[in-house]
Amino acid sequence: MTTETTNDTTTGIKDETGIEVYSDFATLNKYAEDASVFHIMPLAVTYPKDVADLSKLVAFANKHPGVSLAARSAGTCMSGGSLTQSVMVDFLKHFNHVKEVGDTFAVTEPGVFYRDFEKETLKKGLLLPCYTASRELNSVGGMVGNNSAGEKTLTYGQTERYVRKLKVVLRDGNEYTFEKLGRPALEAKKAQQDLEGDIYRKMDDLIRTNLETIQAAKPRVSKNSTGYLLWNVYDQQNDTFDLSKLIVGSQGTLGLVTEITFDLIKPKAHSRLVVAFLHPKHMATLGDLVNRVLEHKPESFESYDDHTFYIILQTLPGLFKRLKTGIVQFGLSFLPEMKATIKGGIPKLVLLAEFTADTEEEAQRKADEAEKAFAPFDIDTYVTHSEKEAEKYWTIRRESFNLLRGKVGKKHTAPFIDDIVVNPDKLPTFLPALYDIMNHYKITYTIAGHIGNGNFHIIPLMDFTKPDFLQILKSLSEEVYALVFANGGSMSGEHNDGLIRTPYLERMYGPKVVELFHQTKDVFDPNRIFNPGKKVDPIPDALTKFIKHS
Repeated sequence: MTTETTNDTTTGIKDETGIEVYSDFATLNKYAEDASVFHIMPLAVTYPKDVADLSKLVAFANKHPGVSLAARSAGTCMSGGSLTQSVMVDFLKHFNHVKEVGDTFAVTEPGVFYRDFEKETLKKGLLLPCYTASRELNSVGGMVGNNSAGEKTLTYGQTERYVRKLKVVLRDGNEYTFEKLGRPALEAKKAQQDLEGDIYRKMDDLIRTNLETIQAAKPRVSKNSTGYLLWNVYDQQNDTFDLSKLIVGSQGTLGLVTEITFDLIKPKAHSRLVVAFLHPKHMATLGDLVNRVLEHKPESFESYDDHTFYIILQTLPGLFKRLKTGIVQFGLSFLPEMKATIKGGIPKLVLLAEFTADTEEEAQRKADEAEKAFAPFDIDTYVTHSEKEAEKYWTIRRESFNLLRGKVGKKHTAPFIDDIVVNPDKLPTFLPALYDIMNHYKITYTIAGHIGNGNFHIIPLMDFTKPDFLQILKSLSEEVYALVFANGGSMSGEHNDGLIRTPYLERMYGPKVVELFHQTKDVFDPNRIFNPGKKVDPIPDALTKFIKHS
């Protein structure tokens, strides 16, 4: 990218659209990174105010070959999903309004931070339960783009379950509404002689013609955000067709989402947490243990490992600041860990099983009953007695990555195998094999995740300046993904493909299914103006070209 090219693009956007656009170094550098391992300078950053501005940007991209548009809100993606060498489209500045909160739903723009969205829904006692661990940082548009999920996924599922309706600007610059259609409504859409009709005709044909292949391709795990979610579009049993389910998880590669209608739930008012401290001797029976706890139907079932605990010890000031508690209370909160450590050393794995109810008494009863599931395994457990008491554990689980992003010494977080998922019954053999792979490379890393779903976030801490960094990244990815695929898993439960995993999609799904992904992209975006290089057409040597160096 040359300065001349950057200035030409910026000038062109200003002259042809009148949209706010910047290409100074400070702005471009700010948008060159997200939470991934990449650094990519865009040509320009734009701040559209409304749908009319988005239409102008789409027209500009269509008129200028090679120009593409990458949507971005909070920039918390760990896969490089919104990074681009072309034009960044910022939704955070202007598309940031919650339009309506009803009795069962909410209508919002994509640039709204989840934390602000939740404040509005809780005023009516409602919740969007697919929120992520980065709930204080991420936007709702990013949740739709990645098909995000979090600690409540075990009970409530991923973002895809809660998207009722989407408004999307497509390649002709017009805004369309995608929602569930019955057969008569679908046939009416297909009869339209316009872009919308063309898309419905082609996607209906693609899915119905390849229905058996598509259904067989769906990963047999409880959560997944890899590839285009073609298996979610056509409900054969009810004969409904919903292209909003295809837009979810597509990372802005099919169009620009302008409005989201979410279904909401009424959350339980009270919760208790069963905390269990596992030592190495318990790992062989982990799968059986997880399944026994799941019989008690926890709302959430999370975990973090000993590596996470060691790193947290190095970042205690950050944890103390987040908990906003007194030093004495902070120290006393670690008594259960001290007891478990005296008995058997630093726990290899800490499990958090949350039980909720409409009353404190019922939540306590559920947790006390579930605690008995650990007794046959000789595991130290602790049941919290208030939401305040559980706060420390949730902070460690939710904030560990954010604490790590502040660096430990010269090392940085390197999320590239950060979102693997297998069925929980695979864990007794899968986890030891995973640890063997990780330990072979002699690097510092943490493993935390949604153990009830078999979904783990592996975050290595690495020095990006080391000469072997890139080689380790490539080799470790190959080995970990091979293990995941051999166990029938997915390489991403909720963080999506982006730049980091798109090259592995054919290995996960096979060439026939990946060809269907290509055909899907061709239906919506044949000229590749929407966020190219993700989902299909991986950028050659993206790691070599765009890896961070500091």
